[in-house]
Amino acid sequence: MKIENSKASNWYKQAEDKANQYFQTLLSYLKNNKSTTILYKEILMWKRSHRAILGTMYPGYDKRLVNDKGYLSCLANKGKLDRYLERSISYIYLRDLGKNLSDKETKERITHEKQKLKHSIEQGDSIIDQFRLSAIYRWAQKEAVEEALIWVWNKVNTITDALPKAFDAAHAKRKLIKTIAGVVMQALDDLPNDSTKGERTKQVDKAIRLGYAYGITYPFIDDLLDSDLLSSSEQETFSMMIETAIINQAAPRWTKWQGNNQQFMELVQHELSAAIASIAEKHQKETKDQFFEQAYVFFKSQELDRAKTLQNTEYTNEAIYLPVIVKSASSRLIVRGVLGNAKDHSSNERMFYYGIYNQLSDDFADLFDDMEAGAVTPYTYYLTYKDQRPDLINPFELYWTVITYLIHHVYQADEQAKEVILARAINGLRRFKAKHGKKKYQQIIHELKFGDNKLQRLIQQMVEKATDVDFLDKRLRDDMFQSFRQEQQEKADITREIKRLRQEINELLYFSNNKQVNDAAEKITNAANYSLQGSGKRLRPIMSWMVAEKVYHFDKDAIAPLLKSLELMHTASLIFDDLPAQDNATIRRGRPTLHEVYNTALAELTGLFLTQQATYEQASLKKFNPEKVLELIRYASHITAEMCKGQAMDLASKETEQTVAQLETMCYYKTGMGFEASLLMPAILAGINTNEKQQLIDFAYHAGIAFQMKDDLLDVEGDATTLGKSSGMDQVNNRSTFVSLLGTTGARKKMWEHYCDAEEALMQLPEAYHFLQYLLLYLIKRVN
Repeated sequence: MKIENSKASNWYKQAEDKANQYFQTLLSYLKNNKSTTILYKEILMWKRSHRAILGTMYPGYDKRLVNDKGYLSCLANKGKLDRYLERSISYIYLRDLGKNLSDKETKERITHEKQKLKHSIEQGDSIIDQFRLSAIYRWAQKEAVEEALIWVWNKVNTITDALPKAFDAAHAKRKLIKTIAGVVMQALDDLPNDSTKGERTKQVDKAIRLGYAYGITYPFIDDLLDSDLLSSSEQETFSMMIETAIINQAAPRWTKWQGNNQQFMELVQHELSAAIASIAEKHQKETKDQFFEQAYVFFKSQELDRAKTLQNTEYTNEAIYLPVIVKSASSRLIVRGVLGNAKDHSSNERMFYYGIYNQLSDDFADLFDDMEAGAVTPYTYYLTYKDQRPDLINPFELYWTVITYLIHHVYQADEQAKEVILARAINGLRRFKAKHGKKKYQQIIHELKFGDNKLQRLIQQMVEKATDVDFLDKRLRDDMFQSFRQEQQEKADITREIKRLRQEINELLYFSNNKQVNDAAEKITNAANYSLQGSGKRLRPIMSWMVAEKVYHFDKDAIAPLLKSLELMHTASLIFDDLPAQDNATIRRGRPTLHEVYNTALAELTGLFLTQQATYEQASLKKFNPEKVLELIRYASHITAEMCKGQAMDLASKETEQTVAQLETMCYYKTGMGFEASLLMPAILAGINTNEKQQLIDFAYHAGIAFQMKDDLLDVEGDATTLGKSSGMDQVNNRSTFVSLLGTTGARKKMWEHYCDAEEALMQLPEAYHFLQYLLLYLIKRVN
């Protein structure tokens, strides 16, 4: 262990020595007035092509929630779209791939990507919509990596759902997805031009899985150690285990977690062990050594920064800046190294020098949050002690020195590199000002003023006047972060709402025995109540209620008979399905089936009783147009008859192998039509147009089939206790299912195809319906 620790110390010392050489070079530049003169001239020349382009024509420019189509259309109309896209794509190639922007092949790739994106925009596509789950899955289908995407989607959701309140789940999800995307992008860039389809698929699949393995370290190591979830002693123990794991290139030997948050920490241990093992297995020795060396360097620099406190007045400039240089460089190099392809020395060097530029920009953006948290960064430490410590380096001055060095010594005064670096710097200041307000911004800039007043005035002029400095990735990041935040809130709201609605619907589902003529009649109502009072999901009336309330603004009391009728229809269909002559099921909704408790004859009568009661409830919709109520009853009767045909198809399928197409048709009749009715019946009352009705039917068709496919998967993967019904019944009844025809992997892929079709149909509907995407997600995530 001492030898290993000595080796690890040497890894960090080498990285620190290199960082120190860079730092000393920057200091010599900072002290040389020529560098500020050079930068002043560069910005002055750059300024000429960055006049305000939007002005009064697009007053919402600085508002981050502006519709991306409107913004991009404005750029196109002003002739600025090409430049905007080229700058945005060039930035990715420079920052994430370490490319030389003057290289001919790199230029050609940037132009190619720009033209693809421009064409998409000109076709009216929303850039944001390209990051919807359905769009990402469509991409995975083209790359033949659906299994990897499904796997990582399940992982990401498991992780973010499990994060305690001490974590920012939306930030963690964005960071994790960004890391995975970065590794995939690196993998695609590394592919030779003559790669086969199979080689491409293999590399992208590997990148998705390794991207997750590396990305999981952010919430489960960095965020965990930065949070107050663990006690000081727990943090120390956990940190030592991680350090040992990195040095030994093997999963830690975890001990059973004894403190609080045991369930969460067991998940952390499981995922980190799997991640470290996955990375170690997929590397040759040489590349594995390189990756874990960079991982250790990054981890150690984080630990050094984490140990600092603002109460310490004696940190040297080196103590402040060297870990920042090491951390910012190694975080980029790890992404390259995780694939084992980091052999391009020149790209590695560019990424090393670039790191601190990005880190100082991020630290400036997070300045107030870091101050509030008491975190030590170059900015927080300088602002705290600058009056007492004249020796401290001004991080804002160093930032512009880094920019000068990058432009002239790393990127050799390349015009596109200059455009990206200066635009990014001015954009960062503009965003800070927009977020915190002019007054706070000016106060901070005054606190960070440095020697060259002429340069500073020019920088602030550009902050005031230059608007052609925006970047697509920033807009996407903002929208993605807000989307995750909104999704988190809406999901929580809808979960609470579903719980409330289920309870209220349960209260509607009771037949009184007060007026029964004799004991035999009472048995039917008792049997009906028994079937209705099981642990049903009430999915159909809940869907109907939410559409009625959120889209059509119907009153709850007015719509109550419809909600009751939907559950009566559904429960009746379950009673018939369970009969010995049909599925011969013994468990339903966690209890014995109705014919097991009573008898087959009474079960059949109860099913018929509930069907007729459903029609009675529909005829009781007194607060709506009678013509619309009559139309609803006609529709409901038709749907009930069609669902009977679906069950007939199901019975005929026993002992006969079906095709996938036949199964999909049967599922639509059995399940999809029930979902359709839940959406169409309130729509009929609302009198919506035919086109909108058809879009709802399309959504219900695919959602219903996806639901049934999930049922087929649960039948072989679930357990009876969780399901609330017997598992393995499809095999017992010798019935064709999507799993028996396609296997679990194929069935899961097919389910996702229908999910995508359903989401795409949903996006064609007015925005008021879009909450249904959370119910759609529930259909494929559920465990019963």
